Amino acid sequence: SDVGPQKERVMTEEEWLQKWEMGNIGFHKEHGHPLLQKYLDVLLNGRSGLRIFFPLCGKAVEMKWLADMGHSVVGVDVSEQALKDFFSEHSLPYCEEPVPEISGGKMFQSTSGNISLYCCSIYDLSSSLVGKFDGVWDRGALVAVNPCDRQRYASLMINLMEKNSSYLLVTVSYDPYKHKGPPFYVPESEIKSLFG
Repeated sequence: SDVGPQKERVMTEEEWLQKWEMGNIGFHKEHGHPLLQKYLDVLLNGRSGLRIFFPLCGKAVEMKWLADMGHSVVGVDVSEQALKDFFSEHSLPYCEEPVPEISGGKMFQSTSGNISLYCCSIYDLSSSLVGKFDGVWDRGALVAVNPCDRQRYASLMINLMEKNSSYLLVTVSYDPYKHKGPPFYVPESEIKSLFG
């Protein structure tokens, strides 16, 4: 899998936080992703009341959409601002509590209880902390993860998935020699080697 000069590229948490602070969030979609709507049946697979995970969730509007359908949503992001913006932009009351297992970690939960967003590094999560999920909506996570961390990321995701869960993944295809990323180029061959 040739990702060219991107192989060595590293984005720090501080750089991501700066993007949120500066409002440089072109990756955020105001109206939900059309591919989630198109493939929702694949994600749900005829099931209701699922636990759905949003890795590197930001303030994704799809979290409320799925919660309103009766699913339980869990997200994670390093940006506290993004998570608070999510609740305020949807006028959702929430409570904030520390996560003792994670140094500096916080959890923001809707008062209805069906949306729980963790503010921490995704690598601080484990199935013992957040449980396992019936579905994953990975719209911008794998393509945001540093190329050197992809194996670690995929291993975590596999560990967080129930046996019969559905994983919807969106990637971007382009010439990695012309754009330094993120979003990073993830060839299909690498997706197959990461997730099987």
